[in-house]
Amino acid sequence: MTEPTLRALAVTVSNRAADGVYADQGGPLLVEALDSWGFRTDGPSVVPDGEPVEQVLRAAVASRYDVVLTTGGTGISPTDLTPEMTRRVLDHEIPGIPEALRAAGTRKVPTAALSRGLAGVAEGTLIVNLPGSTGGVRDGIEVLAALLPHAVDQIRGGDHSRGAHP
Repeated sequence: MTEPTLRALAVTVSNRAADGVYADQGGPLLVEALDSWGFRTDGPSVVPDGEPVEQVLRAAVASRYDVVLTTGGTGISPTDLTPEMTRRVLDHEIPGIPEALRAAGTRKVPTAALSRGLAGVAEGTLIVNLPGSTGGVRDGIEVLAALLPHAVDQIRGGDHSRGAHP
């Protein structure tokens, strides 16, 4: 019996990339990483920050993606709304993932501590916000390479049968 294919979506959150001011650079890095981890990957979808982020995340959850990685919109500028839009979609947060992402980033760039990215689960879909810089994406990929397979396995039930209680 063949293991079911895991599906992932890469989403770039950028007002300027969505408007065509410059090309998306972070999204392709996410796609490359997800592909190398064995996911069947769609995207990158490029959306402006704000309500479109919530819409693309809800559509991804409804489409039953296993993982959605976003890049961008996690800073402290007035237009950075990705964490707020993500929180609206999540059933529960996984605070250790963004803590690990920030810790890895601050070893190279102290301002990585300003990222407000979230991670969590929405109806079985793992959603993780990464910073918008290509360096932040690369650092995030290094962290996620060690976490993502186990996280997805656990969300799917891992070594725990659903509904079983000790």
